[in-house]
Amino acid sequence: MTENALPGASLLQDQTTTISAADEIPQFKVYRPTTALQATRMFHINVISAILKRLACQDDLPDSYFTPTAADLKAAQATLSGRTQSLVNAPLQIRSVREATEKAKRDKWPNTTIRIRFTDRTQLEKVFLSTEKIRSVYAFVRSSLRDNVKPIKFVLYQTPPKQDFKVSDPKVRDLTLAELHLAPSSVLLLRFEDESLNRSDFPAPLSPSIVAQAMDLPPPPSFDHPDQSQPPSAPSTPPASKLEKKIPKWLKAGL
Repeated sequence: MTENALPGASLLQDQTTTISAADEIPQFKVYRPTTALQATRMFHINVISAILKRLACQDDLPDSYFTPTAADLKAAQATLSGRTQSLVNAPLQIRSVREATEKAKRDKWPNTTIRIRFTDRTQLEKVFLSTEKIRSVYAFVRSSLRDNVKPIKFVLYQTPPKQDFKVSDPKVRDLTLAELHLAPSSVLLLRFEDESLNRSDFPAPLSPSIVAQAMDLPPPPSFDHPDQSQPPSAPSTPPASKLEKKIPKWLKAGL
């Protein structure tokens, strides 16, 4: 019995292998491009609405409220001096302390979400282990590109301030995502060596199978949380005279 394989055993083994391989397929998200005007407009509407609502709810305050007293200035100066001294006199961390700090970060953020933004504002997102290196991110991005674009070199970077994450840089390639301060989540921009691929009107050169899974980018967070028990009302703009009273005298003098 042991020498004869059971009927269907090889088929079951093939199916198991297929399932295991399918489980190892990396999960990712891809978001359709959103125009800069739409994104900026949605963000500004939320911010301005929240500011106007807060101003409308405030009571009239005298100009003296906005004028710092001598005690306020003294307290602010003492706080600033204390922070400066703590930075200047901070002892150098020994190796064991640094390792303990990095371990605490890894335990707190075991995963790192990386979102790659192309020049047309298409975004590719994937979750990595925080212990992985930047080369894993490069490998994922390259595997998502069209076949004719894969041979073209590209650089992942952040801005501002601008920082390139080049695999050729030993200060980058040997560090984990956590050590690169990319955990728990970061947005990286992509720049190709071929400048024609960096135009904002050039569609992200992703493979058709990736593009087919594109979804709309989630809307920006709303800063206005109206009371659900009351019907929503149209935002009212406070009178110009009320807004005028909110500007301190020292600010008026500089306008």
